[in-house]
Parts: sequence; structure tokens; C-alpha cells
Amino acid sequence: MFEMAKLEVPIIAIVIGEGSSGGALAIGVGNQVLMLENAIYSILSPEGYSSILWKDSSRYQEAAEKMKLTAKDLYDLKIIDKIIPEPRGEEEETFKKIAANLKKEMKSILKEMKGKTTQQIVEERYQKFRNMGEYEIMS
Repeated sequence: MFEMAKLEVPIIAIVIGEGSSGGALAIGVGNQVLMLENAIYSILSPEGYSSILWKDSSRYQEAAEKMKLTAKDLYDLKIIDKIIPEPRGEEEETFKKIAANLKKEMKSILKEMKGKTTQQIVEERYQKFRNMGEYEIMS
């Protein structure tokens, strides 16, 4: 992750299914992190979380809710930058629509990044990663 953070090119990370474990940490280093609306993204599976927290992996549904691993949750927490809509269905046409949506988003991001210097790209990525997990102290 340290080496990846220093790359002088834009990094676009896309969660298309289940992003978890150490790979989830690396995905977070992207300049832009996109996520399909039905994907999940977390450093630990709900089963693992419930096993650690409650010593009971059968409480995985409760753990999943607490973990905030859905696209909407992660967007609200500013962990990801954009949710990519997924049309319903499993036919080939549905997959083509999803691929077209992803292509459109990647082109847009690269067009935006094209005007930036390598220093700006690296600094923006650094600041984005540093600002993850912001919290408010309630008095």
C-alpha cells in the first residue's frame, strides 16, 4: 500500500463483488473508489466479525449491519466516491449495461485527472486516504 500510494498515475479502484481482507485496504488507496450498488466492501467478513465480537459466527447478519459494508453505507461514510447502478437480471444484456456504466465512469475520471500534475494526483490520493474515518466528538 505504501508503494501504491506513491504511484504517479491515477488509481481507479472498483469493487464489483466482495472486496475484503487486505485487498480491501489496498482498494482504499485509489484516487477514486467506485462500487457496484450490490457489492460489499470490508476488511473482514461478517462471519469473521461475529466470530471475533460474539464468539458466534451465526450472528453474521447482525454483524453485517453493524459493519456498514454496503455501497450506500460506504458512500455516506465517504469511503467510496461513487455507486454504480446495477440493472436487475442475469442475462448478458445486463452485464453489458454494467460494463458500459463502468466504462463511462472510468473515462470521466481519467478525463478529469488528465489535467492534473503527478504531484497533484499523489497529494489528492494521500489526503483522501488520510481523511477516511473522520469522526465527530459529541459532548
